[in-house]
Amino acid sequence: MNHKGTVTIETERLILRRFCLKDAKFMFYNWANDSEVTKYLSWQPHKNVKDSRRRICLLKRAYIRKNYYDWAIVLKETDEPIGSIGVVDIDERSQKVHIGYCIGKKYWRKGITSEALSALMDFFFDEVGANRIESMHDKENVNSGKVMTKCGMKYEGTLREYFINNTGIKDMCFYGIVKGDR
Repeated sequence: MNHKGTVTIETERLILRRFCLKDAKFMFYNWANDSEVTKYLSWQPHKNVKDSRRRICLLKRAYIRKNYYDWAIVLKETDEPIGSIGVVDIDERSQKVHIGYCIGKKYWRKGITSEALSALMDFFFDEVGANRIESMHDKENVNSGKVMTKCGMKYEGTLREYFINNTGIKDMCFYGIVKGDR
């Protein structure tokens, strides 16, 4: 794969860009402090803006790597980060990327996450040279699966007791798309 790093990507309504320290307050208040948003995730809700600032400091250090991908999902109309989307795992040999995402509750069911995921799929297939893009969700989080399906991913199966998140050890539904599917 020809890694590019976390470059800025624009869609009709969104700018996907690197996080910067001024985003800490938005990260905290828009999604990272909300236990409902983080219910199916593996990290605990942030307790304060300092937690969000610490997370962004880690991201900023990781951005120097060309194979590191983590974007702020920013609404163009407000210039405000409302979520994040990025690569959770990369397999160079099979040219696979695994994408995860999180968005503030206020922005659910507006097509924003699918717009961001679709843009990343184009980026990874067309620019980076990925052959497969995959994602997974807790079996109980059916709306996340709807995002994946809307973007053209196919349901590939459920792995029992595969992942631990904030609700316990969970069955995970896997979705994927390969370059030849497009």
